Amino acid sequence: MKTKAVADRLAELVGSPDSRANVFAANCASRVVLDHVTSKWGVLILVALSGDTLRWGELRRSIEGISEKMLAQTLRTLEADGFVLRDAHPTIPPRVEYSLTELGHELAEQLLPLLRWVTANAEQIVRD
Repeated sequence: MKTKAVADRLAELVGSPDSRANVFAANCASRVVLDHVTSKWGVLILVALSGDTLRWGELRRSIEGISEKMLAQTLRTLEADGFVLRDAHPTIPPRVEYSLTELGHELAEQLLPLLRWVTANAEQIVRD
């Protein structure tokens, strides 16, 4: 019985009393979305795009350490999820720009405080 009470409390924490939309439930679709948006590269791409539309090269240079493969894969995932808009211009050479959708901007606003906290506390956490 205590397990049910804990599960109910956790569901209430994230505002989802409906078990079909409960990130703590194994079969919840929100777990897929959570995986996409909280991956290291997903968070960094979303935050990088939060302030501006960026071309492929600009985005890659702004996120040190990301490989072309991971950038492409993560952008495709975030685009499929409806967070990123890919705008390909039919020029030679091709020009592709990436920006956030309205949903992507809403998400980035939620991620920015987390990144600020991580940045402010990282040295102490890694040192200890």
